[in-house]
Amino acid sequence: MSELPFPSRSPLLPERHQPDFFVADIFDATPKGDQASMEHPLFTLSTKPDMQIQDYRHGDIFVKVGPSPIGRATVHDRDILIYCISQCMARLNEGREVKKTMRFNPHDLMVVTNRDSSGRGYLNFRQALKRLQGTQIETNIQMGGKEQWNVFSFIDKAEIIRETRDGRMQEVEITLSDWLFDAIEAKGRDLLTLHRDYFRLRKPLERRLYEIARKHCGQQKSFRIGLERLQEKTGSQSQAWEFKRLISKIIEDNATHGHIPQYDFVLDGEFVDIFKRPDAVLDAPSRPYVVSDDARLKAKKFAKGWDIYALEAEWRDWVSSKGIDVHSADAHFINFAKQKGPIKR
Repeated sequence: MSELPFPSRSPLLPERHQPDFFVADIFDATPKGDQASMEHPLFTLSTKPDMQIQDYRHGDIFVKVGPSPIGRATVHDRDILIYCISQCMARLNEGREVKKTMRFNPHDLMVVTNRDSSGRGYLNFRQALKRLQGTQIETNIQMGGKEQWNVFSFIDKAEIIRETRDGRMQEVEITLSDWLFDAIEAKGRDLLTLHRDYFRLRKPLERRLYEIARKHCGQQKSFRIGLERLQEKTGSQSQAWEFKRLISKIIEDNATHGHIPQYDFVLDGEFVDIFKRPDAVLDAPSRPYVVSDDARLKAKKFAKGWDIYALEAEWRDWVSSKGIDVHSADAHFINFAKQKGPIKR
């Protein structure tokens, strides 16, 4: 009797963290990315220092990206910008003020973006900040409705406010570029929602495929693109035959595992067909708001005197009216109860 083969390992990175009840509001900010970075190759695919100048043109659009002293900003460095954009948009949705300069705990970012939070992870985070600040972009891409020639870095400044003796940053302050902040001030016109599993995609080329699919196949069922054009958009420096091999392998893996969220891909000669899955949900909350009895008990400890079910109904109305994508209903409801506090007699 022949033995059944073991199923192959999922290409997705494992989920490295479980959300903390008391950072639920941070974790539940819907991931948002700027459309310019999704459509054009602003970030390098290389995992080694990339000292090349990226010169990209399409029609009237041009992008020239020069490296920092330690290389160009990478696709994985972009996690930091996605986190900052997402937190700003969450604040705007709640009617709060946002500023170019924001302060946060790097560990919260690592949890949200599924990054390694070991000592090496903090070192990588520091290097990412240096690349984001040192990489120089020259472009005429519109942002926030402003069409003009620009030279800028992704972030203007990064500062460590507090850190432990072993070098783990506890608080950092980042100042976003005007170019990126324009997209935030435009209240999302130049932004798109990203699936949370984006942060679990292991390969930079997989992330670029998802970004391009999300940008060009967002409101339609399918999109066709030539391999040569796709390679230009991804920023891949591979030979054409090697790029086709890499794309073919990713498409094969995705056919087996469906690990690239929301989209399927078919290689048809020198073209790639992108299909939005029938069950793909892009801009709506991805999880039902089901609160457990255990969470209600914990919430009552923070919101003494409240009718817990009435409080839960108020919470549901609030997240619905704000369009908040609740990742963990239990954690988010407990945090909501904590903010309410006990009824004052």
